[in-house]
Amino acid sequence: MTRRIAIVGDVSELADYGYGPQALGWWGVLGFVLIEGMAFVLAIGAYLYLMPFEAHWPPALRPPDLRYGTLFTIVMLASVVPNQLIKHAALREDEPAVRRLILIMIAFGVALLIVRGFEFTALNTRWDLNAYGSIVWAIMVLHTIHLATDFYDTCPLAVLVHVRGIDGRHFSDVEDNAVYWNFVAFSWLVLYVLIYWLPRWLS
Repeated sequence: MTRRIAIVGDVSELADYGYGPQALGWWGVLGFVLIEGMAFVLAIGAYLYLMPFEAHWPPALRPPDLRYGTLFTIVMLASVVPNQLIKHAALREDEPAVRRLILIMIAFGVALLIVRGFEFTALNTRWDLNAYGSIVWAIMVLHTIHLATDFYDTCPLAVLVHVRGIDGRHFSDVEDNAVYWNFVAFSWLVLYVLIYWLPRWLS
């Protein structure tokens, strides 16, 4: 008995990549943002939970020095400009612009990691000194992991777009990477206020 197969549509000419909600990678990035954002929420909650137990905040210590934290914040906010440019270049599938801007993003990543290293030296507390020191270091390490993760993702992507050329999937990957960088950048603003300015406002 011959089995008949009914063809209801031909999708062979559809693109094998997409942008935004049309791309599976975009949903993966959104999942990362939700999960990692919740980690920040829990860390912030722990920080705020500890505050009422101390007569002074930070307890018997100076708040972190503003110099490196503010420098890091300025550089991080500046990085949002080329990040938005590369996102739009990817959506336009502008190969020369993507190749140029991804190198600029790597330079920003290197600069931020260097400044973050100095920032750790100016927290005015050790991680094992008390609960305050532990939560401040935990928040800083948590954000540094996110920063390093995006930097690690950007570097091989830069190699691919320069060595192998860029196809549609790479443009989509670049856009997804830009979305994650925005999360890293803007989540830091909340943490910067929490760690550097809230203790000063309370003193």
